[in-house]
Order: sequence, then C-alpha cells, then structure tokens
Amino acid sequence: MSAGLVIVTGGSRGIGAAICRRLAADGYSVAVNYASDAASAQGLAAAIAAAGGRAGAFQADVADPAAVERLFDEAVAALGPLSGLVNCAGSIGAFAPMAEQDPAAIVRLFAVNAIGTMLCCKQAALRMSTLRGGRGGAVVNISSIAARLGGLPGIAPYAATKGAVESFTKAFANEVARQSIRVNAIAPGMIDTDMTDGFLSQPGARERIEAMTPLGRLGAPEEIAEAAAWLMSPAAGFVTGTVLTASGGR
Repeated sequence: MSAGLVIVTGGSRGIGAAICRRLAADGYSVAVNYASDAASAQGLAAAIAAAGGRAGAFQADVADPAAVERLFDEAVAALGPLSGLVNCAGSIGAFAPMAEQDPAAIVRLFAVNAIGTMLCCKQAALRMSTLRGGRGGAVVNISSIAARLGGLPGIAPYAATKGAVESFTKAFANEVARQSIRVNAIAPGMIDTDMTDGFLSQPGARERIEAMTPLGRLGAPEEIAEAAAWLMSPAAGFVTGTVLTASGGR
C-alpha cells in the first residue's frame, strides 16, 4: 500500500536520486523531477518500478511558476494525492570572488535555489492543506551548512540562497502547522556527488575538506536520504520548523 505521493525536485541525480530511492523503499510513490536530464530521471523511475515501487519522471524548471504548477498537476494525476515534497533542485553556481560574479548568474541562482523552493511549497500547500481539502503532509527543504558558515571561498551567492531557504523553512512551517503540514530542512556538509565533483577534483581539495570535518570524511548521498526519510515519516511527527544538520561535525 502506498504511503502517498512525494515530489522530489532535482531528483534525477545525487542527493535527490538517493532520496527518491529511499522514499520508494518506504512505500511512497515518487515523482522524480528533472530540469534537463530526462534519461537519468526516466532510468531512476524505471529502476524504482522494477523493484516493486511506483515512480514517474516529470520535467520542470522550478524557477518557472507555470512549469511548477504543471509538475504538481501531472504528478498528482499520474501517481495520486500529494503527501510530501522534497525540494532538492539547486546548484552551487560559479566559484568566484564576488567582484567577479556575473549578476545574471546570481539572479538565476536565487531563482532556482530559493524562489524555486518557495514556488514548490506554494503548490504543495494548495494540495496538502487540510483547510483546502488535503490530508496534510510533510516538506523537506535541502539547505547547506553554508547558510551558517558562509561556505567555501567563492560561493557567497550560494550561501546566501541557502540562508534564504532556512529562513523560509521556519516561516512556512509556522504558517502551515495548523493545516497538518510539517516543514523542515536538512543542512548537509560536503557530500560526494557529481555536483561537487568540480571542486573536489582540484588538487588537495578533498583532503582539505576531510581535514576540517571532525568525522574525517565526506558524506554520502544515502546518508542525507536517511535524514529526509526520517523527517518525512510519522516518527518525526512532532518535528517542524527545524533544520537538521548532517555535516560530519562541521
């Protein structure tokens, strides 16, 4: 029996893909959202189905309000009533000092990382709120310890977007708590994914991160997926407005 539908934005790779697999194992139907990599999203959905789960791949740029509304409409039509949302879509942007950052790139970074999260939460609230005929649910937003630490040199705009995500998470949680919707965030440290490959491939970069992390290693996407699965589950039924840090001690 399905635990309900969860839409995972940015679900075709990295942390998002690990979350899709973990939630499917818990019995959720999973909508794997992607921006451009259709093959990866469709392959993940097929793998989930082959393992006995329910999943589908759905394209949408989360910075586009019309595309986000279409994503939710199509996912619900295909996989049933919405019970959860994981906002994982995002990018780090360019590694560059602020004096060399491209203004248009900064605007795009905020549009995806911060505004995209808000647009998706809007659509989730419209469908999950018990005041609007929904059955409640849970939202997990993926933040970063950069929101509090400022991040690595050269990613100040990224850190600022994640600061916005954490502030919004707390505000939105307060707003919808009496509508049976819980809202939390996860702040990972450095996770070994394709999104971090560019930085980690630089000489000595991996060793520097490991040295500044008390546990002495990078995180794995599956470890963030475990945190997301707990926050989505009834076991976290009294948890809302919280940022769970999963950073190896950083």
